[in-house]
Amino acid sequence: MSHKYTVEAAPEAQVAGAVALVVASLPESFGPATEAQAHVHVIAGRPGWTAEAATAIDDGARGIVVVNPAPENTDSLSAAAGRSNAAVVLDQRWASNPAMPAAEDAVRSLAGRAAMLDTVATAPAGTNSGELLADHLAAVVRVTGPLGKLRTVGHRDTGYTVSATLANGAPVALQGVLTDARPAALQLSMLTDDGGVDLTLPEPSAAWPATVKVTDPHGELLLPTLYESAHRATWRRLKEHLDAGTVPSDLRRFAELTESVSNLT
Repeated sequence: MSHKYTVEAAPEAQVAGAVALVVASLPESFGPATEAQAHVHVIAGRPGWTAEAATAIDDGARGIVVVNPAPENTDSLSAAAGRSNAAVVLDQRWASNPAMPAAEDAVRSLAGRAAMLDTVATAPAGTNSGELLADHLAAVVRVTGPLGKLRTVGHRDTGYTVSATLANGAPVALQGVLTDARPAALQLSMLTDDGGVDLTLPEPSAAWPATVKVTDPHGELLLPTLYESAHRATWRRLKEHLDAGTVPSDLRRFAELTESVSNLT
């Protein structure tokens, strides 16, 4: 049975997650809270977000949306969500794009034959490079799984370079570029012995589609194009879990990111 849920968002999360726009685009699923306790709380993913989310759950929230979460240990939050059967979903800059499940299938099906993986994350000048790297890693780890031998090769005001390895030992390069000269986006290219996968993820501020291309000896295949923002895809997932009373896998997946960041030297 489908229900309509009320929403309360902290000001910082309201802006970062385009909450008002998303809720307005799903009028039969969500609406603003009035005087009653909101079903869903939206919080910004600044340091300390796990404690804030756990408190909201203990206070009665049935759903939590965390916008752009910083790497943190989520064990205590997972325990709180489990006790209350609360749904916690993470609204991440690129990792929440609706094209990611298809990209994950494509990358992981070929990862054993990967020769190299190259990724470039671009953001406006002045962006915090640490936050960009967290967003960058979240998307890469989402499609590849945990990375090995993470190491910072270079860090400048204009960006960073990080190296790593895939499970089969293939090299990985993560480059962050802070510039206003090109649109913000994340590009990923994995090469195999006879083809590979190319992925382009736009900013979540509009429903510009991601592109996922798989190349093999028979040619190039463009996977289905989805015209939906990462923000909206996150809220649709939340609605499905709230209706079904199920627990999302977001926190479990996020543990892979936290592990990767903790291994960064």
